[in-house]
Amino acid sequence: MRFDVAFAGDRILLPDGVLRASAVRDADPTAAPPEIRTVSGETVFVPAPQRAGLERFCEDNGIPRLRRPDVWGDLLEPFLDTVFDPRHQAATLDRLERLGVGRAEAASIRDRVAPLMTAYNAVHGDWHHLGLADLLDAASAAVPPGHPHARPGDPAAFRSWAMAIADRGRSPDEP
Repeated sequence: MRFDVAFAGDRILLPDGVLRASAVRDADPTAAPPEIRTVSGETVFVPAPQRAGLERFCEDNGIPRLRRPDVWGDLLEPFLDTVFDPRHQAATLDRLERLGVGRAEAASIRDRVAPLMTAYNAVHGDWHHLGLADLLDAASAAVPPGHPHARPGDPAAFRSWAMAIADRGRSPDEP
């Protein structure tokens, strides 16, 4: 993350606008990076050094703090610079199925983002975790030489698609 946000009463001042507390469904200050989920299903990331500010904002504005399953973390696991045994891979697919992402859909999603995430992690060499923030960072990054097919297409449509998948970690009973 290369930006800061400012917390001002019932507003969060973002680089591209203002987010009011009334538009925030929940937040997870413990996520890496910290996340805000809007009522429309968008995920907004907060730089890690501002985690305490997000916590205070949530407390001051009565915003629920909620830890959700990391759908994209599981979907992007094959692109880590790590090898997982078949049992681990099966457990990951089982978690995704419980979130409504079946094996065939998981394979299709992974196929769609494979050129993008392969190019991204060729540069970053992450072996621990890739998630939604990394996917969006990869989608907005310059294409590394030798990876001409690493473009996600229409940026707005890609972002909307990625956000909808991320929101599958939301329980049906949540507001």
